[in-house]
Amino acid sequence: MCGIAGCVFSDPAQRGEAVVVAMRDRLTRRGPDDAGVWADEGGLVFLGHRRLSIIDVSANGRQPMRSSSGRYIIAFNGEIYNHSEMRTELSNIGAAPCWRGGSDTETLLAAFERWGVEATLVRAVGMFAIALWDTAARKLHLARDRFGEKPLYYGWVGRDFLFGSELKALRAFPGFSNSVCREALALYLQFLYVPAPRSIFCGVYKLEPGCILTIDASAEPIVGEPPSVPTAQRGISLRRWWSLEKSVEAGAQRQFDDEREAVRALDEVLRESIRLQSLADVPVGAFLSGGVDSSTIVALMQRQSPRRVRSFTVGFEDAGFDEAPHARAVARHLETEHCELFVTASEARAVIPELPTIYDEPFADSSQIPTHLVCRAAREQVTVALSGDAGDELFGGYNRYFWAPRLWRAIAWLPYSARSALAAAIAATPMTGWDALGGPINALLPGSRGVARLGEKAQKLASRLDGARDLDDLYRNLVSEWQAPHDVLRKDSIGSSTALGPLCHERPIAGLEAAQLRMMYRDCLTYLPDDILCKVDRAAMSIGLETRAPFLDHRVAELAWRLPLHMKIRNGRGKWALRRVLDKYVPRTLIERPKSGFGVPLGSWLRGPLRDWAESLLDAARLEREGYFDPAPIRRVWTDHLCGRRDRASKLWSILIFQSWLEESR
Repeated sequence: MCGIAGCVFSDPAQRGEAVVVAMRDRLTRRGPDDAGVWADEGGLVFLGHRRLSIIDVSANGRQPMRSSSGRYIIAFNGEIYNHSEMRTELSNIGAAPCWRGGSDTETLLAAFERWGVEATLVRAVGMFAIALWDTAARKLHLARDRFGEKPLYYGWVGRDFLFGSELKALRAFPGFSNSVCREALALYLQFLYVPAPRSIFCGVYKLEPGCILTIDASAEPIVGEPPSVPTAQRGISLRRWWSLEKSVEAGAQRQFDDEREAVRALDEVLRESIRLQSLADVPVGAFLSGGVDSSTIVALMQRQSPRRVRSFTVGFEDAGFDEAPHARAVARHLETEHCELFVTASEARAVIPELPTIYDEPFADSSQIPTHLVCRAAREQVTVALSGDAGDELFGGYNRYFWAPRLWRAIAWLPYSARSALAAAIAATPMTGWDALGGPINALLPGSRGVARLGEKAQKLASRLDGARDLDDLYRNLVSEWQAPHDVLRKDSIGSSTALGPLCHERPIAGLEAAQLRMMYRDCLTYLPDDILCKVDRAAMSIGLETRAPFLDHRVAELAWRLPLHMKIRNGRGKWALRRVLDKYVPRTLIERPKSGFGVPLGSWLRGPLRDWAESLLDAARLEREGYFDPAPIRRVWTDHLCGRRDRASKLWSILIFQSWLEESR
């Protein structure tokens, strides 16, 4: 795991190695162990690398690295889990060089020379962001893994082309003054993250998952709208080397019809994924919340390990957000070497000033706070940690997958005006009233069918029901915070986009006839890479921890799309097949509980200890002076939240995080 950065200069006489070294060293936290830089003879192309040593920690794994023939030079961030198998295959067919070391980087270079770039990526099992300079073709290839586990930004300053693992590397380039992209800001307010391919800056873009960008020195800067896939224009090619859509369609053609076979196959492919991802030349552990996803990962990891697995969780003083007792029970059953970090609310809030630096771009999923804390706890003992990320998206775990269709069936017959009135009635009931009702309701519902923090979720549901005309509308509302973000932005500085971003212009896909499957697909395409994986990558890499997600081995994901809906969601609960796997290793009684998510009591913090901080950032005169937001609607939401009848924490958090980022970026 590392950080990469580099440039293709339009006028090499005006630049030099020092520029790329400065860009690279902004990523020191991602790679604290070593650093390198490479330049071509003409001073046109520079590649920079910061290293976190995981595989072959010797100098033989140092980057940027040149292939044995000298044709390719690579700067690589990530891990290729099957590189040993690839290396053996290359040796068997006589295509292997005299190996200098045991790194996956060296294996990749040999594979590129033998099989070509795209064919090698298709063979690779792993997570990666790659910069590869082809000295023969005089072209730079940028490639990103299938699901977007590793970040990669690119763009232009003037006519100079830049790339890097994080925006902070690009911002270190001399003369970087790219303005805030107003359409990206609107999308951020809607989703709480900036969805690919945009970034928060004009002229800077995220390479989408499963894509490869190829440029040469004749490439013209792309300005305005981000390039679509595919794109082919002077000096630039952007294309997909792997497609989620095609994987879904292939899965629909090979659906399991035998439940026992499906569970057996899932158990087998997960075991192999976890085996591969547990390999490293440094200490490895795993996050454990006590939920289905992380418990499955740790259970299969422990089953294959000759020693006790190190597992990690964070405990909070607010019982409504504390997963530690559940994790402790699972760890005790599996006999892991369990580490439980207990943090106070004040210790959790102390992370907030660090968020603009950690995330480097406005990012307002408040679970970023406990995520960083559990990463920090793990880093004290290990360098690599496995996580349960993507279990919800692939196996049907989010509440919206089963509650939204059930709710829509119950209210679809109502006229649109009546549904709006129902939403208003739900919103009019104070959160405390819903919470009081939640206790008796959950007492009548078995295990995971209950609802944690009912008041907060009822208020959220009310705002999402308003304006929904069909179930797909309801989904879009459920994943949107500011549903009309342009109403919050200054009217004289925004475009005409409706800010639906990645959820617009959809076309029918075979295998997604059921609304729940469409929701899972959309989440895999957007929420997973741009929220969940971004959150974990930045939280972990800011303290030099590598995280791995066994569910995102593409063979696991492709098998998940072979499961028919009833093997994912059954009797009002998600993850049916995954639960059957877990049943083999952990008693069901330790797992069955309402799904609550990984959060903090943000609403009460904003009314209490964070109130002065928030008031300063939301000051009407300040908002007016900075010129991004219309102060009036934001102040109304702030007042509404302070009175306690409604929880507006997520809406406010999006504004506060942007304001904090803006202050830090000056």
